[in-house]
Amino acid sequence: MGRIIETKDIARTYKMGSEIIKALQTITIQIDQGEYVAFMGPSGSGKSTLMNIIGCLDTPSSGTYILNNNDVSDLTENELAEIRNKEIGFVFQTFNLLPRASALENVALPLIYAGYGKSDRDDKALEALESVGLGDRAKHKPNELSGGQRQRVAIARALVNDPSIILADEPTGNLDSKTSYDIMDLFQELHDKGNTIIMVTHEDDIAHYAHRIVRLRDGLVEQDVINENVRKPAKVEASE
Repeated sequence: MGRIIETKDIARTYKMGSEIIKALQTITIQIDQGEYVAFMGPSGSGKSTLMNIIGCLDTPSSGTYILNNNDVSDLTENELAEIRNKEIGFVFQTFNLLPRASALENVALPLIYAGYGKSDRDDKALEALESVGLGDRAKHKPNELSGGQRQRVAIARALVNDPSIILADEPTGNLDSKTSYDIMDLFQELHDKGNTIIMVTHEDDIAHYAHRIVRLRDGLVEQDVINENVRKPAKVEASE
């Protein structure tokens, strides 16, 4: 397995008025293809900032970030957008679905930017929906779906471009326990198929689905350990 992510001494500072905020101090981590990693830490620990840099939504103030052998530390906005669309599938706490678009149209969205024609887009989007168990809901709009189903649509959208990594930011934050475990079950299946997954969570029980846990505090890595007690998903029926 090749290395997919490498950060060397990345730091991120923000200016707020006359004050300099150090969101990340110095972070050096490596993640290999096929790993399943959780970033944990209290509010203000830097986990979201690190996620944004790894997701090419932001760039470090200093240090180097290599994604899939490309140095993306100081790319332009347009270059970052291109890398994001090609390399990264995002799953957010709030699903970020277009309310007036069907599940199929939501999933097909990244393929528009990637330049696919309509019939190819629809085929790929339907395949992605089927892979998360929602092939029969392709024409439903988000308000006709449960929270768990909406998150599955968001996961299908993250998968549709065959990205190098799936980045999940608090993916169960808006879901009840049963649905949360259902979604974590799905992430485990995706990991078993060879997907590289990086997840941000502040919930211990959710983090323990990952095979490696990186704990952040005050913009530094406090602990980076292999999870010896990977939580096995409770096989529950997909929530309707």
